[in-house]
Amino acid sequence: MLIETFADLTCPWCYIGKRRLDRALEQRPGIRADLRWQPFQLNPEMPPGGMARADYLVAKFGGAERARQIHRVVEETAERDGLALALDRIQRTPSSFDAHRLIRIAGRRGLGNAMADALFTAYFAEGVDIGDRDALAATAALVGLDFAEARRLLDTDAEAASVHAADSLARQMGLQAVPCYIFNRRYALSGAQEPASFLPLLDLGAEEPENLSVVTG
Repeated sequence: MLIETFADLTCPWCYIGKRRLDRALEQRPGIRADLRWQPFQLNPEMPPGGMARADYLVAKFGGAERARQIHRVVEETAERDGLALALDRIQRTPSSFDAHRLIRIAGRRGLGNAMADALFTAYFAEGVDIGDRDALAATAALVGLDFAEARRLLDTDAEAASVHAADSLARQMGLQAVPCYIFNRRYALSGAQEPASFLPLLDLGAEEPENLSVVTG
């Protein structure tokens, strides 16, 4: 069963939603899920070097205090879900473009899902700047990729065109927020839903033939 997740690596709800999808799949052990990550940049105009977190919070939320109020909901949700979340450790808000490229590079070796997991953990639990290419290569090494090779590829335009194309497709489909999950390229579910919300679509998708070409949502 093909499950495509449109997400951004800097989106806490995508981090939470990823764990909830995993929990739903644990309840359906008979389903063989092919998990693929599709890029959606929440901040497509972000400079390659990112920006100071404090400046970003002012620009997005009007200041740190307002951001803390909004983040409190995220932190409480993550805690209930058993996820490590340390937003106060994040010093820079990165461009997620290279992180999306790295997931696709890892995906060539069947490690795209593991790479997404590692990047979410690095950013949200450890405050790693996932816009920094050395940090990205180090994270790639944690899932079994060669540090030097990953670093070399990040210095090229590897997967840049495919990330741009997939991000553009998401917007053409009408996506304005993430996460969004598409099952067998037919059924869509948006938001960091509770695990139970995934189950009907998992059951429905498991009953259908693979390689469907129609995308809804």
